[in-house]
Amino acid sequence: MGKTAGNRDWTQIYAIYGIEQWQTLVFLLFHAFVFSLLSVLFLIYFDQICLFLDSFFLSGAARLAAGFTGAVTALSAVCLLFAAANFVYSDVPLQYEMAQRMVSSVGDWSCVKTALDLGCGRGILLNVVATQLKKTGSSGRVVGLDRSKRTTLSTLRTAKIEGVQEYVTCREGDVRTLPFGDNYFDVVVSSVFVHTVGKEHGQKSVEAAAERMRVLGEIVRVVKPGGLCVVWDLLHVPEYVRRLQELRMEDIRVSERVTAFMAGSHIVSFRKPSELVAGPREVRLDWRC
Repeated sequence: MGKTAGNRDWTQIYAIYGIEQWQTLVFLLFHAFVFSLLSVLFLIYFDQICLFLDSFFLSGAARLAAGFTGAVTALSAVCLLFAAANFVYSDVPLQYEMAQRMVSSVGDWSCVKTALDLGCGRGILLNVVATQLKKTGSSGRVVGLDRSKRTTLSTLRTAKIEGVQEYVTCREGDVRTLPFGDNYFDVVVSSVFVHTVGKEHGQKSVEAAAERMRVLGEIVRVVKPGGLCVVWDLLHVPEYVRRLQELRMEDIRVSERVTAFMAGSHIVSFRKPSELVAGPREVRLDWRC
């Protein structure tokens, strides 16, 4: 049985958290089945297909066209199956493993009194943080913020299953205007969420980029001076780093690339300085992050 970084069976974690975007998985598997079926039909009826194509192509070109089409169809089926497998892995086991890595980047959880999980979703990262608080005997709590009230209620149920409900609070709110005061949290974390902000404008639009930068600004606002922030996200990490440099954050670290949901991802961690000083900040590539 496959094990995650926390030595738990994948099936156990799937049973708790399930597949979040099952529609995407069904889409990929359906099209993989269709292309696989077409590939088999091309193989079985290859000669008949060539005879049919002879009326449209020059002599000898029909077999080449049929062979090329069959090969492309088979390759498409393989790519779709690989994408589906990567999606299944990324949706739960990889998120759990990355949550473990993010939590390990915080030195001493026993000193953490307030933590925030931005875009908590099903609560995978949220519950890993809560578990760490419980292990260290901390009296702290972690707040999970999500845009949907239905999601927050579901997240509280997973926290109860994980046995950490006393360490978890969930709130519905707008991540672009966080419902918390300045300098409130010791630690802020977020897992594959920030890139979804502003997606209604289009991922590459100026409006979406502006909203993502607004979220980063809100993260910086609510974390305490000296507090640590750890963000794992897809696609837009370089722009996050530039923005954090502009905000004069300290100890900016970028992890190695990890493929998630068929895209590149990185963990970015940084610390809010106790006193802001002028000047650019150095970005460190930390392969242990």
